[in-house]
Amino acid sequence: MRLVIKIGSSLLAAQRGGLAENRMRDWAKQIATLRKSGHEVILVSSGAIRAGMQALGLRQRPTSRPEMQACATIGQPLLMKAYGAALAPHRILAAQILLTSWDLDSRRIYANTRATLQTLLKLKKCIPIFNENDALSFEEIALLNAFGDNDRLSAHVAILARADRLVILTDAPGLMNRPDGGGQLIRRVKKIDAKVLAYAGGAGSAGSVGGMLSKLEAARMALGRGIPVVIADGREANVLKKSVLRIPPGTWVAP
Repeated sequence: MRLVIKIGSSLLAAQRGGLAENRMRDWAKQIATLRKSGHEVILVSSGAIRAGMQALGLRQRPTSRPEMQACATIGQPLLMKAYGAALAPHRILAAQILLTSWDLDSRRIYANTRATLQTLLKLKKCIPIFNENDALSFEEIALLNAFGDNDRLSAHVAILARADRLVILTDAPGLMNRPDGGGQLIRRVKKIDAKVLAYAGGAGSAGSVGGMLSKLEAARMALGRGIPVVIADGREANVLKKSVLRIPPGTWVAP
């Protein structure tokens, strides 16, 4: 099975600031197990701005575009260094791929990205790690990320990679049946319609950037290409290993 796994910035945040390196090491161990079982893994990861904030000693996320881009520029190599350190004990290399939204509009760049991705997967020695190129994508920064904290990017990558499953890790159990995130977990979604979107607060809600709504929109994109989606709590024990099961954890979005 070819998996695209999206990890958001909230999961990568340590309580005392910076990156949650212990959690990253646990994910790396699970990824190594999946690979030994014959699965292919592709990551889509946020976290560059947060890593830059730690390096600069900033406690609050910057609000200006230049400051956020500066944090991303400083933080991206630190993020990849952290992934490299987490994967190294398993003899896996971290392979960075940065994209902007207009890269996906270019037929040539799209084809080149797919060819590079296929080559990396064939090498079997590395994990491709996609992230939005925040240092250059000023339009996305100005809009607080058009990809929605990389949610939509993960759907684009899943389609580009012709993945068998998209796994979106979040800091919630999955889609809940109340717009405020409370209530009961919805275990299965067969179609993303207005009723399902309302559970996430509806279109244009305050939490639509990087919240559950953007995850459902990403799921709808992937589902349109026949790719089922898992939305699960990234803090759950062995969540990545469980994500390949017939009935995965969290919310299972599939026809």
